Amino acid sequence: MSQLVRVEIDGPVATISLCRPERHNSLVPELLEQLIAAADSLASAPGLRAAVLRAEGRSFSTGGDVRAIAESEDRPVYAARLVGLLNQAILALIGQPLPLVAAVQGVLTGGSLGLMLAADVALLSPEASITPYYTTVGFSPDGGWTAMLPEQIGRRRAAEGLLLDRSIGADEAVAIGLASRVVPAARIDEEAMATAHAMAVQLPGSARSARRLLWGDTAALAARLEAERAAFVAQIASAEAERGMAAFLQRRRG
Repeated sequence: MSQLVRVEIDGPVATISLCRPERHNSLVPELLEQLIAAADSLASAPGLRAAVLRAEGRSFSTGGDVRAIAESEDRPVYAARLVGLLNQAILALIGQPLPLVAAVQGVLTGGSLGLMLAADVALLSPEASITPYYTTVGFSPDGGWTAMLPEQIGRRRAAEGLLLDRSIGADEAVAIGLASRVVPAARIDEEAMATAHAMAVQLPGSARSARRLLWGDTAALAARLEAERAAFVAQIASAEAERGMAAFLQRRRG
């Protein structure tokens, strides 16, 4: 299996990198499995105090790989596995004990939003944009668009984004509480590391307690994410999703 997720250690800070830039870090089961393993490894690594989640290439991640979904032999089965692994990855990032900083550059679409939402601090490059794409491709929302996003930005803002397939730019994301701050693209990795190192010098027990209390009842979150998975699987079998995927892939070819 190719290395789709890389973990590097810099003193007390671990960096998790998504490494599928040729496909804009779109999500496939193999990448998500490696991401879950990387998140789980943070709990047992000695000396770690904070972590960074970042991505190689021009895009943070474009969500589920639509081509892989369309070409799968059994789409509902594949979708159930894919979204189930995405939910596991989100919960693994939330459940690992270290403060987590996300560095998001370029395009973030679909279920990849959940990876950013799982971070405690989210830094965006000025050109970053967050777009659902569900009503364009014919999918049901996953990745926390209904399970996590309304709590952060409010139900009406979340509904407007989903139902109009509207992009949220970096400045707006900060203004509505979806991201922490905007950082020049050339410095986003450096700033994410500096933020993580600043967190790493704090007393770790206090930091873990604060993080755990801020996240609250993750069992309830897991149930909401499972509802997203069930709805995604039901919708992927529809004629609407078939037409939406075909049109989306045709535009990509054009």
